[in-house]
Amino acid sequence: MPASTPPASPPSFGTLALRWYRLNRGGLRATAIGIISLVTFLLVWHLLTTYRVVFFVRFTNVPSPLAVYASFTKAIHDPKFLLHVLLSCRRIFFGFSLAAIVAVPLGLIMGRFKLIHEIIFPVAEVLRPIPAIAWVPMAIMLWPTNEQSIVYITFLGSFFPILVNTLHGMSLVDPVLVRAAQCLGARERSIFRDVYFPASLPHIFTGLTVGMGVAWVSLIAAEMISGQYGIGYFTWEAYSLVQYADIALGMIAIGVLGLGSSMLIRGAGQLVMPWRSR
Repeated sequence: MPASTPPASPPSFGTLALRWYRLNRGGLRATAIGIISLVTFLLVWHLLTTYRVVFFVRFTNVPSPLAVYASFTKAIHDPKFLLHVLLSCRRIFFGFSLAAIVAVPLGLIMGRFKLIHEIIFPVAEVLRPIPAIAWVPMAIMLWPTNEQSIVYITFLGSFFPILVNTLHGMSLVDPVLVRAAQCLGARERSIFRDVYFPASLPHIFTGLTVGMGVAWVSLIAAEMISGQYGIGYFTWEAYSLVQYADIALGMIAIGVLGLGSSMLIRGAGQLVMPWRSR
C-alpha cells in the first residue's frame, strides 16, 4: 500500500497576518495617510493659533485645538448641545428623505417620457440656481412654523442635485438594451425595473451623495437665519456671544455629521451595487 500523506499543518499566525496585510494593503495605506494628514492639520492649526500668526489671514482670535477640545468636553455633558445636534439630524432626515422620494421617481419619469421632461424641466432649471438662503423669507411665508420652513429649505437643497443626476443617468442608458427588452416582450414596468433603474443607480447614488452635502449647507443657512435650535443656530449664537471655541466646535460638528451622512449613503450604495466595489 502507498504511504499515506501526512496531514498539512495549519498556517501559522505570521502567515495569516501576512495574507491579511496583502489583502488590505490599499485600505491600510489610505488610513495611514489620512491619520498623518489630520495630525499635520492639527499641528499647523496649533502653531498658527499659539503664535497668533498674522499673514494675510489673522489667527489672533482663532481658538486653539486645545480650547476647542475643552469646549467639546463641556458641550457633550450639556443636554442643550445634544438637542441642537439631534434636531439638525432630524431635519436632515425628513428633508433629505422627502427629496429622495420625490426626485428619484420624477427623474426616472422625466428621463423616460419626453413630454413630461418638456413640461417640468424648464421650471426646475429656473428654480435650481436660487440659493437656499434666498428661500428663507419665502419659506417663512409658505409654512406656518419655523420647523416646517427649515425642513422645506433642506428639501429644496437636496432635491435638485438628486433630480439632475437621475436625469443624467437616464440619458446614458444604452438604447440597445431597451430595444432588446422590448423585442423580448417586456412591458414598460419591466423595462423600468430591469433596465432603466439598474443602469441609472450609480448616478442616482452620486446625486444622493451630492444632495446630502447641499442639504447640510441649506440646513445650516436656514438655522442661522430663522432657527431657534440646531447646530447652525448654536454656531451663530456662539458668534453673537463671542465664544470663539464654540464657533469652531459647531463647524467641526457640522463637518463630522455631514461626513457621517455621506458615508451612510456610500455604504448603502455598496450594498445595493456590490459590483461597483470590485
